[in-house]
Amino acid sequence: MADAARRRHDVAVVGAGPAGRALAHRAVRAGLDVALIDRAPHRPWRATYSAWTDELPSWLEPAAIEHAVPSIAVYSPDRHRIDRGYSVLSETFVDTLVLDGVTVVTGTAGRLATDRVELTDGPPVTAGTVVDARGAMSTAGPAQTAYGVFLPAAAAAPLLGDDHAVLMDWRSENGWAGAQPSFLYVVPVSSGRVLVEETCLAGDPAVGVGELRTRLHRRLAASGVEVGGYETDDAIERVHFALTAGGARPWEQRPTTHGAAGGLMHPATGYSVATSLQWTDTVVEALVGGHDISRALWPTGARGVHALRRRGLNSLLQLDGPSTVAFFDAFFAMPPERQHAYLSSRDDLSGVMAAMMTMAWFARPRLGLRVARGATALPRW
Repeated sequence: MADAARRRHDVAVVGAGPAGRALAHRAVRAGLDVALIDRAPHRPWRATYSAWTDELPSWLEPAAIEHAVPSIAVYSPDRHRIDRGYSVLSETFVDTLVLDGVTVVTGTAGRLATDRVELTDGPPVTAGTVVDARGAMSTAGPAQTAYGVFLPAAAAAPLLGDDHAVLMDWRSENGWAGAQPSFLYVVPVSSGRVLVEETCLAGDPAVGVGELRTRLHRRLAASGVEVGGYETDDAIERVHFALTAGGARPWEQRPTTHGAAGGLMHPATGYSVATSLQWTDTVVEALVGGHDISRALWPTGARGVHALRRRGLNSLLQLDGPSTVAFFDAFFAMPPERQHAYLSSRDDLSGVMAAMMTMAWFARPRLGLRVARGATALPRW
């Protein structure tokens, strides 16, 4: 702490979650003097992070990936097979982002300026650049919720059948018919352990975690899977986070934000970790070169894609249960390159526009019109 307060660093990163830790890890390897500030910088991360394998940066250590599958299925209710690798990051993946050479400051950040971090419990930390990577702290507005249980692979086998993993199962065995929909996510997290999770992809308000637990029990019972005996404290996952962190213009925030709170979360899927890792070196290169990191992180194409995806979330929120299922049936019937553009191409404005136009074409005429109307309305958040 005294060393951090005594000198001016090149960069001070606030928040030691995946995005902040990755930035500190890569910045120090680029020769920068880095301070990383967090109230509990070495705490374990219990959340289950997954990503499309092709989104993960080449510099990520192999030990960061706990399990990977070559394809994943969607039921909407028709089966779609997505021949795209899907990886689950290990529980200790943040530990692979080693902090050798980083000045780690244990403290709670108060007021942040572009060159200074005030701590509530210690002297300030000064730096040429401050980056706020504290994550999506708000739960207001549209949110994603989920309730999951980790099952032994043998117990989860009836849910997987011949599939390596299931990204979304919208079939209604959970009893949501006539209510706000949710889907089942079934993904092996290791060779012997599978996460089964009932998920509300997006809601305003979202389905409550308690209701999702009830739906999960109903769904698994319909498949002959008994889950009750596995619901121990260390085998349960509860999820609730806002989908619109960063707001409409995250590139205007000062100090610069990075990660889920900085607009790098996909507002229609909730995925953010792979994108944050993927764009970390862009931030580092800007820091090394003395360039505006917000401009580097948010080129014109990325700003346009961000706006379109927020409108895509707006469309999704207007749909009832059956229309939501029909939406995803149409989405995953699109050519793979269109799916990839919307899900993963953060700065490919023409590709995302083409995906949205193709989606309207693949949907039933009435659904396509509803999607288009939702996309043209300005989001309230």
